[in-house]
Amino acid sequence: MEGNIVVTYKILCESDLNTSIKLQELLLNEKISKAIKSEFAKGLRNIELVTENKDATLVVETAKELYSFEVLKDDFADILVLAEENAVSRKLFKKDCSRVELVDIETLT
Repeated sequence: MEGNIVVTYKILCESDLNTSIKLQELLLNEKISKAIKSEFAKGLRNIELVTENKDATLVVETAKELYSFEVLKDDFADILVLAEENAVSRKLFKKDCSRVELVDIETLT
């Protein structure tokens, strides 16, 4: 195969937050609903918070910096190992930050 691949990854840490909350569950929380009502319906009474999509979720996660590097298409099977090696060469791994998550793989011609 000819061409290159641009690999984008982020470094994962033990203390990272990554959780999903259903929107319906979020709206049932009294503190959240009160904050929404006071911000968007100030001075109005008998306001209900309703969602049409009961399966909608909100993801709360730690913001991460993205890193990219380029490899040959022939190296596709080794992308994760190459991303880890790239992180080591850039000295991105810290005490509790020693994992890599692939975010995007883009093929160049």
